[in-house]
Amino acid sequence: MDRRQLLSGLAGLGIGTSVFQRAVVAQAEESGEITPEMVSEAEWIAGVELTDDEREQVAQSLRRNVDRRADIRELELTSDVAPAFLFQPWAPPVHTPIEHQRSPDVLGIAGIQKPADEDSLAFMSVAQLGQLIRRREVTSVELTQLYLKRLKKYDPILKCVVTLTEDVAMQQAAQADQEIEAGQYRGPLHGIPWGAKDLIAYPGYPTTWGAPQFREQKFDRMATVAKRLEEAGAVLVAKLSLGALAMGDRWFGGMTRNPWDVRQGSSGSSAGSASATAAGLVGFAIGSETLGSIVSPSRRCGTSALRPTFGRVSRAGCMPLSWTMDKIGPITRSIQDCALVLAAVHGPDGVDRTVVDREFSWPVDLDLSEMRIGYTGRRRRGDSDEDSLPPVAAMLKSMGATVEEIQLPSELPVRAMTSVLDVESASMFEELTNRHETEGLNVWPGIFRAARFMSAVEYVQAMRARTLLMEKMEELFQDYDAYVSDADLAITNLTGHPSIVLPTGFRDRDGRQVVNTAVLTGRLYEESTLLAVGHLLQQQLDAHLQQPPLDVQLQEQMESEGEPD
Repeated sequence: MDRRQLLSGLAGLGIGTSVFQRAVVAQAEESGEITPEMVSEAEWIAGVELTDDEREQVAQSLRRNVDRRADIRELELTSDVAPAFLFQPWAPPVHTPIEHQRSPDVLGIAGIQKPADEDSLAFMSVAQLGQLIRRREVTSVELTQLYLKRLKKYDPILKCVVTLTEDVAMQQAAQADQEIEAGQYRGPLHGIPWGAKDLIAYPGYPTTWGAPQFREQKFDRMATVAKRLEEAGAVLVAKLSLGALAMGDRWFGGMTRNPWDVRQGSSGSSAGSASATAAGLVGFAIGSETLGSIVSPSRRCGTSALRPTFGRVSRAGCMPLSWTMDKIGPITRSIQDCALVLAAVHGPDGVDRTVVDREFSWPVDLDLSEMRIGYTGRRRRGDSDEDSLPPVAAMLKSMGATVEEIQLPSELPVRAMTSVLDVESASMFEELTNRHETEGLNVWPGIFRAARFMSAVEYVQAMRARTLLMEKMEELFQDYDAYVSDADLAITNLTGHPSIVLPTGFRDRDGRQVVNTAVLTGRLYEESTLLAVGHLLQQQLDAHLQQPPLDVQLQEQMESEGEPD
């Protein structure tokens, strides 16, 4: 970096006076880089005291961050570009919930019979299980006992369970059976066992956030999403693992594993939610996403999933990571199951101010011949348009949709905008930084420390750039109903668009099956359409019906552990 770039970078970071900045730049010109000594000089303005090792790490981060923030400074942010957040000066009003479709109709369950073996029962969809429970061919207690047994049996190789909630599960299951027997059927989730990502508060049980510092943490309040599922009659059987503070698949209990290949992590941060669902240990699970935490583990583990539009589902009672990016959504074994869960949990609660009151319907009539679907291709030299079509896009085309290649916004510094997550998370976990807490937090400590050196001006400028990105995506969706792409996690998490994941097939890797998946993204608040497209696709596929070879892998581990060193 030259002198001008360094001065601009330090000024943007809000570090010191102009005289101080020039002095630091003079040092940088001599050393050729931002040094730990320069970080030490700036600690007073950042309001933090660091160790020598931490100063070195921050210096490395700042060198990267100054480059990224320079990308945002090059944007033309005219006076009409406001930041991508809203200030509300009033207290939340007392909210009277508006009636929503909480018990939607269910497709494709005619003729469903109880299977003869427990494994097949455990892997049935929510829609199918709900029908068996409604007809009292299976009781909620029977199903709950089955899933608790499977959680205990397979958790040693999957490491997906933080806390079993056996006591409350059996109470809820018995209540569900009594109500159904009395003709008080609440809907398709009534009596269905589910698992909660362990950042969702539930009274009487720890909510650990996957980090050793919060291992004994308990809350008296119940998260809104858990309360709504309880009102729908669902049965909580487990608090499921997440990477520490919602990053990755490593938590204080180890690494959560992919049921298709337990040599591999399940990805994260909704690590346990995806792993347990794919392994048939719960009927469905709830995850959360800030920058890929529903989509990524669902792709790894081969589950169906929905990351709803930002503001669809209340985050009240859930661990905040980024107040402007966090989203709560279902991880299931079928796309229709995502719709059934969303119907139960969406809508305002009077606590989370970001939640909007928008209609959600299921099922919906959909004519694919009237749909325009985009896709992002991986074109090689000499490829035709057909060669670059992703398999799911080709399927949609064969089913009658108009399918065209698109270009996602590329002229804006998207990666730099994700610094808003760094800053908001550093604010949430400020005390960990002040106490120099690092144990079991993966790479968070370095992110938190470096974020302290980002100025308020830089944060607001990143939010203004985010506004431009939102406008670009709005332009794209003027022409398309949805698109197929797995290269847009940063974009869509910044803009708040909904995405679904569905498994499409398998490929072999070292003698184990790897799940192929597709990701589709739709218009804001149009989950009904997006899920309907996914449901039609899933009727042409059978990947979501397959079961991972858990018993084989469990036996292999037992034999391996039994061998002498």
